[in-house]
Amino acid sequence: MIFEYKSSTIFYYFHIMKKYFLLSFVLFLSFRSEAQLKYPLDSLLFTTYQYRNIGPFRGGRASGICGDYKNKQVFYMGSTGGGVWQTKDGGSNWKNISDKYFGGSIGSVEVCPTDPLLIYAGTGENTLRGNVSEGNGMWKSIDGGKSWKNVGLNDTKHITKIVFNPRNPDIVYCAAIGHLFGANDERGIFKTTDGGKSWEHVLFVNDEVGAVDMAIDNTNPNTVYASTWRVKRSPFGMESGGEGSALWKSTNGGESWKEISKNKGFPKDTLGIIGISLCASNTDKIFALVESKTGGLFVSNDAGETWTKQNDENKIRQRAWYFSKIFTDPKNENLVYICNVEFYKSTDGGKTFSQVGTQHGDHHNMWIDPEDGQRMMIADDGGAQISFDGAHNWSTYNNQPTAQFYRVTTDTHFPYRILGCQQDNSSVRILSRTYDGSIGSQDWSSTAGFESGHIAVDPLNDDIVYGGNYGGYISRLNHKTGENRTVSVYPVSPIGDGADTLKYRFQWNFPILFSPHNPKKIYAAGNELFVSENEGQSWKSISPDLTTNDKSKQVPSGGNITKDNTGVEYYCTIFAVVE
Repeated sequence: MIFEYKSSTIFYYFHIMKKYFLLSFVLFLSFRSEAQLKYPLDSLLFTTYQYRNIGPFRGGRASGICGDYKNKQVFYMGSTGGGVWQTKDGGSNWKNISDKYFGGSIGSVEVCPTDPLLIYAGTGENTLRGNVSEGNGMWKSIDGGKSWKNVGLNDTKHITKIVFNPRNPDIVYCAAIGHLFGANDERGIFKTTDGGKSWEHVLFVNDEVGAVDMAIDNTNPNTVYASTWRVKRSPFGMESGGEGSALWKSTNGGESWKEISKNKGFPKDTLGIIGISLCASNTDKIFALVESKTGGLFVSNDAGETWTKQNDENKIRQRAWYFSKIFTDPKNENLVYICNVEFYKSTDGGKTFSQVGTQHGDHHNMWIDPEDGQRMMIADDGGAQISFDGAHNWSTYNNQPTAQFYRVTTDTHFPYRILGCQQDNSSVRILSRTYDGSIGSQDWSSTAGFESGHIAVDPLNDDIVYGGNYGGYISRLNHKTGENRTVSVYPVSPIGDGADTLKYRFQWNFPILFSPHNPKKIYAAGNELFVSENEGQSWKSISPDLTTNDKSKQVPSGGNITKDNTGVEYYCTIFAVVE
């Protein structure tokens, strides 16, 4: 979402009266002494300013979600960058309930099955992108989110799963990734038996391996399953998989663990991320969504002793590190859901999957009511949506002010407009102010570029906008005529290739800007600096390669199982430019 300083009432009317009030105000200030103006002016102005939300009300990525087990209209969403949100009317309206205490990215949020006022929220992104934000541990509320208290695990950085013991609300487990860009010890599975006053580190592989998923047997809470994952990021790469990635089982409440990914039928090659689902209606049946060269969906019908591959379709394990979440209907062990770019459903125990329509793409999490499989919630790059009829109809995400913007800029229109590119959505051009004081969907629209780019507005015509996107893409949009054309520096899509194969390297969020001295001159930066003076019809390089051009940092990203080259990890690039 976009926030802007909001002035007091006098400045609101100042905008309405436009130039006449501006002239009077400037003349008034000119009569004040220099001594009076030097510091008191700032103090006077800024004490009356406050933030106002100008939207757009269009959800951004969410991952941690949960529903109230007793009140069927109450749900919780942990957003990326926006804290914890609550709806009390089934998704029609959302309210932030964490802002006075903490914010940032939420990896997991969980309501106690036996006490709806008891909530835990684990911070740090669940989806470990290149542009990722870490958290500051675990937060607990005992009054339904009205107040919160930090209860430790501050160095876990990314808490991805929280599980309550269904019979004892003081017993809680959590899975944590740890430091994403380096080694640390506070990672793995943690357990509290005293309501978060202290945590026991019950499963630790090593300082480079964290835990990513968990499941508990509600009929026998001493039986707990967990998956660990070796994952590491650097500015130039993402590595998923390796020694330490495994599936584990405990039969004594986490006091000891046995690796069950070495059992018969499980992949024997290098493992990566593993998503798990324990069937509530048949607790001997477990599904595992496994990243490996021979991976796919595996099922065990004997509590993890042996495994059988059910499905290895690419669509259910695409971009494994980013998704790999699986869920089972609480009453029907053959009704299985998988979160990926699309949302998939199987009615035959995972042998086949069909796509289910949703409000957005890139699905990261799901919650199903254990008493009613028709009541569910999904988290995706558009926020959170709720269904009461088994995924046939969903609530909207156009009521969640949680959109993420990579960059924002303004134009010379009056009142001025704010422009930015929203993650996994269109770019946006939105009015900073309207005369009736409200800013609605009629006051914003898509503009040039797409999700990850800079935006540059023509200084001579604020209806002509240039916008970027990953892969070095640049478009030029004329808002008056509707003409939108590609004006990329080098018209080749690099998606899927490592940076080492490219003629020019453009970062995911590469700079685009106009010269402040020559309104006809626009710059774009890859590993060389390019300029155009004919509206992007042609470009020329005005520099050599300005980077270290270190080929060891330009290899394909993803690790040795699943390659993932979208431009995020393109390194040895120009990241910022100013003239």
